[in-house]
Amino acid sequence: MAKTPAAPASNDAPSEGTVLNGVPLTPPTKGRPTPTRAEQEAARRRPLVADTKEAKARNKSELAAQREKARLGMAAGEDKYLPVRDKGPQRKFVRDFIDSGWHLGEAVMPAMVLVILATFVPLPAIQYYSFIGLWIFILFVIGDMIISAIRIKQAAKKKFGEDRVEKGLGWYGAMRIIQMRFMRLPKPQVKRGQHPA
Repeated sequence: MAKTPAAPASNDAPSEGTVLNGVPLTPPTKGRPTPTRAEQEAARRRPLVADTKEAKARNKSELAAQREKARLGMAAGEDKYLPVRDKGPQRKFVRDFIDSGWHLGEAVMPAMVLVILATFVPLPAIQYYSFIGLWIFILFVIGDMIISAIRIKQAAKKKFGEDRVEKGLGWYGAMRIIQMRFMRLPKPQVKRGQHPA
């Protein structure tokens, strides 16, 4: 049987010492051993959720910092930190309008505390007249709230235009009236007597 001659070596693969366009070509080499399956699995293995004490403490401190930033932003009246009911230039105008004046509603809580203290006095006349005085004072506060709500609507129409006034501005201002000034949120941005433009 005749043997077939061996096929000549292919000229496609670059041999050592071959030069192409002035650049010596060498056969590609990996340069490192192939990692075993155990090594590959160990490299991929990591916890899905970080469960270390350091990670938990870091997350907790970041969350606390974000909450503090949001609290300060809300107190300062920054629009992006305010709830929906407080957002917008018209609501800010109402807050400034209320905060610039004196209102009877600010004294409702102190008046109620005084009436509660008066109930401990063992004289029925003092208890009776303190309750009557509180109800008369509350009627004056309601009157102040109604008048302020009307004034707010008129001022808002003058500033923003009759057609562009949001609904509920009067009620929004009336509810702010009965809060003590230092307890209001967002915090007052104007001084008393400094009427908003």
